Amino acid sequence: MTITARQVAADVLHRSRARDGFASELVDDALATANLAPQDRRFVTQLVFGVTRRAGTLDALLKPFIHLPPHAVQPRVWDVLRLGAFQLTFLTHVPKHAAVNETVELAAHVGAERAKGFVNGVMRRIAELVTDDFTGAPGADAVPFEAGRPPPPAPLPEGGGVNARGAPSDTLEATEFRRSSSPFPSGRGAGGGGLPRYRKLTRPVLPDPHAAPGAYFAAAFSFPQWLANRWLERYGPDECTRLGFWFNAPPPLWIRVNKLRTSRESYRIQLAANLIEAGAGEHPQSLRFPEHHSIRDLPGYAAGDFAVQDHSSMLVASALGVQPGMRVLDLCAAPGGKTTHLAELMDNRGRITACDIDPKRLETVTSLCQRLGVPNVDTVLLKDDGAIPDGPGEPSQYDAALVDVPCSNTGVLGRRPEVRWRLKPNEFVHLVRLQTRLLIEALVRVRPGGAVVYSTCSIEPDENEGVVQSVCKGMRGVALEAEHRAVPGRPSDGGYWARLRKAK
Repeated sequence: MTITARQVAADVLHRSRARDGFASELVDDALATANLAPQDRRFVTQLVFGVTRRAGTLDALLKPFIHLPPHAVQPRVWDVLRLGAFQLTFLTHVPKHAAVNETVELAAHVGAERAKGFVNGVMRRIAELVTDDFTGAPGADAVPFEAGRPPPPAPLPEGGGVNARGAPSDTLEATEFRRSSSPFPSGRGAGGGGLPRYRKLTRPVLPDPHAAPGAYFAAAFSFPQWLANRWLERYGPDECTRLGFWFNAPPPLWIRVNKLRTSRESYRIQLAANLIEAGAGEHPQSLRFPEHHSIRDLPGYAAGDFAVQDHSSMLVASALGVQPGMRVLDLCAAPGGKTTHLAELMDNRGRITACDIDPKRLETVTSLCQRLGVPNVDTVLLKDDGAIPDGPGEPSQYDAALVDVPCSNTGVLGRRPEVRWRLKPNEFVHLVRLQTRLLIEALVRVRPGGAVVYSTCSIEPDENEGVVQSVCKGMRGVALEAEHRAVPGRPSDGGYWARLRKAK
C-alpha cells in the first residue's frame, strides 16, 4: 500500500503528542522506512515542523468553526485539522482544493472515517477565511506569515562579543532593540532586517494586537500564554515580534568544519565543486548554507570533514580556551558536538572525559567521535545518583571543564518546536537547582587556576546570569572572567556562556 507525505506527517504528529521523541528524531525515523520521493520527504518535514511550531495559531483559526468542546474532538482529528489549516494558511504552493480534499481523505487514515464530513466543513470555512492578500501590519485579521530576508550578518566586535570584566556585551535590551511604544510594529526588527508579511483574513479571529498585546502574541505567533507574558514584560512587543518570526521560520543550517581533517576554505572549495553554496560565519570553523541539504549527502560526511553545529554553539567550546595535552571534563556531553569540538581545539592531544546519564545518548558521542576521527575521548555513564567522576589521580585534577547544562531550550525553539508546548513555568525552579549543582560539581573537580565554562541554550536570565552570580557569591575563590549572550537570529540560535576561573 502506498503511503503519502500527509499520512506520514499525521503519524509523526501522533507520536510527537505521545512524547515518543522530538520531532527531528521522529521525522528521521519515519522517513527511514517510508518510500517517498525527495520532494515528498521535504514536504513531510515542512508539515511536521510547521504544524508543531504554529499549533497555537492554527487552533485560534480553527476554533471559531468548531462548535464542540475541544475535548470532544479526537486528538488525531485535531492533528488532521491542523495539517489542513497549516497548508491553507502558510503554504502558498499547495492549491486550496488540494489541501481541502487531501485533508478530508486523511481522516480515514487516522481511523476517523465518520469524521470526514466534519473535517470537510471546517476546512472549507478555513479556505474561505484565508485570503491571498498580504500586509505589513499586524491585526486581528492578519496572521504573521514570514519575515523579510535579513541582511548578511555583521561581524561581531573584536573579541566575539566577550567582555573580559563580565559585563553584558550583546543583550536583547541593547540599543538596536529598545522597546517601542507601538505594540507589534511592522517595520524593522520584526523580521531581522526585512519587512515582515502578515496574511490577511476575511474577518478578525485573533486578539487585537493593540488592546491585548499578550493575547495577540500568544495566538498569532503560537506561544503559550505564560511564555508570551514573560517575554513581553522583559523585551517589549518589538523584540517579541522579531523573536516570533525567527522561531517560526526554519532555522538555518550551520556546520563546523573539522580542523583535524581539512580547513574551512578547502572544504568550501569542495562544496563549490559540487555546486553547493556556503558562507563563512564569524567563528573560524563555521559555514552557513543559504539552502537546506541532506546532511549525509554533503561531500566529506563519511570522511568526517564536518559536524552539524549551530554557530552560537561553536562559541562555547572555544570559550574554554583549551590547549593540547589538557585533561578536560565535559559534564553533559551528549550528543557530542561540543565534546568533539574540544578535541579538535586540542589537536587530539590530551584526554576528555565525556559524561552523560543516558546510555543511548552517550552512544551518539562515541559515534560522532569515530566519524570525526577523535580518539582522545573517554565516555562515562553517570550513575542514577548523578555522581560525577573525579579527575585522573586526584579529585581536583581536571585542567578545565565544560558544563552545558539541561535547560529550558528557549533559545532554540525553532529547532525544537515542541519544547514551547512541553515546557511549564514551574520547571524553572527545578532546572535552576540542577544547573547550580552541576556547575558547583564541575568547579570542585577543576584544579586551582583552572577554568569552567557554563553554557545553556536558554535566553532566560534566571538560568543564565542568575545561576552564575549565585555560584560566584557562594563559592570562595571563583570569579566570573567573561560571558556572552547569543541573541536568537543574530545570526543564529540563542544561548549563553560564562567562563569562571578558580583562584590559584
